Amino acid sequence: MRVTAVTCVKNEGPFLLEWIAFNRLIGVTDFLFYSNDCSDATDRLLDALAERGIVTHLPNPAQGRNYQMEALKDAARQDLVRDADWVWIADVDEFLNIHIGDHTIPALIEACGNPQAISLQFQFFANDDIEDFQDRPVIEQFTRSHNPDVWCGEMAQEVKTLIRHDFPLHYYGAHRPFFKTKLPKKRRPIWTDGSGRNVPHRFLIAANPRRIRKFPAQGAREFATLNHYALRSLDSYLVKNDRGDVNRENRDFDDTYWRERNDPAWADLSIRRYLPDLKAALEGLKSDPEIRALHDEACNLHRAKRDELLQDPAYQAMRDQLKSASKLPPEEEKMIAALGLTL
Repeated sequence: MRVTAVTCVKNEGPFLLEWIAFNRLIGVTDFLFYSNDCSDATDRLLDALAERGIVTHLPNPAQGRNYQMEALKDAARQDLVRDADWVWIADVDEFLNIHIGDHTIPALIEACGNPQAISLQFQFFANDDIEDFQDRPVIEQFTRSHNPDVWCGEMAQEVKTLIRHDFPLHYYGAHRPFFKTKLPKKRRPIWTDGSGRNVPHRFLIAANPRRIRKFPAQGAREFATLNHYALRSLDSYLVKNDRGDVNRENRDFDDTYWRERNDPAWADLSIRRYLPDLKAALEGLKSDPEIRALHDEACNLHRAKRDELLQDPAYQAMRDQLKSASKLPPEEEKMIAALGLTL
């Protein structure tokens, strides 16, 4: 089975090897990376991996700001995607945690009845009060999340989707594929959630713009969950913020994104089942002196960017604000207040 993972990256150098090693463990056979505007050795590390046949690395073709959608349009034309049995579109902070069989993508597909698409729901992992960037597996460090069935007061949660080669594709989206709206009912794809159940009809046909990439999570994770480490360490979150907006002078920082994903109510260690094999696979990649050197350079540049940012009073204030922020998502605080309950 050929499974091609497609992802877009910018300054993800310290985290690339873990993500590649992990996805190889679960059954990904090919990687198509698009990068843009990297300053932390991400692109040079990907080039070195490409020279060794481990990944394919292309510059992001986007001319404007819509980097992901332009890359996905290009990916649909690439042989690496067209010749794959399955396509997995995900980000480097997302890890598919498979609970069934031998914990691989083929086992998940079999458990779901070999449909044409499988949508797996996010579980956002909190920061766990980890301040310093550490060069060790993300899946080992961060172990707490929101209640998997409820996020920010909503039962519906976002998904990413595994897509079989015969899906009646109109175009790839970052969260799910789309088929043409006038496709006859008998040609609509067989599409399940992470428990092998048919996805809700209105999600299937993209009938509701608010539910175009999410549906209720309860009961949808029996076979797999998509662990999303959107925050990582406080250091890494500061660097991540800088990627999108360098100039914060005279602007208030909105901590909503952080608070929505920093709910530590639920302990979940299940993904650690992969750790022994993951660590061995990482050492295998790093046994190549050039790969190890580029990885180490990326980690050092990551720390250097943190140090540079913290010379700016605005980033010092951001760091202090995040450290002291409530661990209840804003929506839950509002509901508690509306019900007259005490925190």
